[in-house]
Amino acid sequence: MKIARFSRIGFILAAAGSAVGLGNIWKFPYIAGEYGGGAFVLVYLFTVLLIGFSIMIAEMLIGYMGRKDTVTSFETLAPVNKHLWKYAGFQGLAGLFIMIFYSVVIGWIFHYIVTSLFTLPATVKEAESIFTRMLHSDFLTQLFYHSLAFVCITYVLTKGIKGGIEKLNMVLMPLLMIILVGMFTYATTLGAFSRAVEFMFYPDWGKINSDAFVTAVGHAFFTLSLGMGAIMTYSASLEKNSNIVKSAFWVVFLDTTIAIIAGLMLFTFLYEYGSGPAKGPGLVFISLPAVFYEMGIIGNFFAVLFFIALAFAGLTSSVSLVEPMVQYFIDRFSWSRLKASIMMGLFFYLLGIVAILSNIDGFAKYLTWGGKNFFDWVDYITAAIMLPLGGLIMAVFVGFVIDKSKVESFMKPQLGFAFEAWYFSLRYITPVAMFVVMLSLMGLL
Repeated sequence: MKIARFSRIGFILAAAGSAVGLGNIWKFPYIAGEYGGGAFVLVYLFTVLLIGFSIMIAEMLIGYMGRKDTVTSFETLAPVNKHLWKYAGFQGLAGLFIMIFYSVVIGWIFHYIVTSLFTLPATVKEAESIFTRMLHSDFLTQLFYHSLAFVCITYVLTKGIKGGIEKLNMVLMPLLMIILVGMFTYATTLGAFSRAVEFMFYPDWGKINSDAFVTAVGHAFFTLSLGMGAIMTYSASLEKNSNIVKSAFWVVFLDTTIAIIAGLMLFTFLYEYGSGPAKGPGLVFISLPAVFYEMGIIGNFFAVLFFIALAFAGLTSSVSLVEPMVQYFIDRFSWSRLKASIMMGLFFYLLGIVAILSNIDGFAKYLTWGGKNFFDWVDYITAAIMLPLGGLIMAVFVGFVIDKSKVESFMKPQLGFAFEAWYFSLRYITPVAMFVVMLSLMGLL
């Protein structure tokens, strides 16, 4: 049977679709706002280039050389202790666990697309009340839209690499960029645009501390979709003789550019209509709807466009979060793609219902331990342990386990004189950075 392969542009858009998610449009702007803008942006760009780009090449290399699911790729490529290294491939579970709450958040976005068509909250206080009521009281609304997200994501997965994942990204990624560039172009016409540029690119180093560096590394890792097996699984379907360095560059470039565009656009809107950048996680669901209201009738139009763009970003990321484990069950257990997709979809869907209930009044107390509810625990475990650990494992595997001559034969023709710098970063800088991030996020530093 002929194995479906990504075209070069299909792979770049699929990998970029995996990387470009809620982290770029939702999380990056509010984190930049919390850490003072320009200084954090520079630190973030530095970590993306030094650590994120290095790990992305390493993850692509494992997938490209292994040509199978994540577990089989590690097992095949390990020169010794294959029975142990295969467990490194279970980093694909991280994406599946992230989907437990990610699907719920995509459901919130679907809900806001619909409500933005008709009404917007007049004040931040009203917007906060609406969001809080939905989060803590409206179980059925959340369940309906979570179910819709589950159906959309699972359907795409059942269609496979070419007919599902590549086709989805070939359509949604260009549409996402068109929407964001259109809204960004409008933002450049507003008086507050120069203020947003100043905030984003003129560093205030007084706002930078050790937490900001750790946050920048952690976010660079999350937003590039590293450490969860997604890029590795996609790379296994690359055509022969593909240039993975160029592909990695375009993925990082698109991911970072979209994050910067989204930040400039959102900060312009916030400044123009009397709000500020440091609004925390509630920026998208609380601050922005009130800002869109201030725009008048065009605000409804922009609100719908913005939440559609956010939904596109979430959906393209979601299929990549689930695909590693779908491919695992296809390769290792000979499941059909339909069966593997439905079973993995049901996993995150059913546990997603538990995540919703953990925020609902009357259920929350039964689903809360150690100061965190089920929703927050899943977020914490994936971000603080699973993703950094996945990055650490990949850096060690490529840097120390696979024979250097084998890595060099693949990468030297593509990296040229930069090979030694990349290899040094992978062996000595990236593992330390991942270890520090993991300890810090776990509260041990």
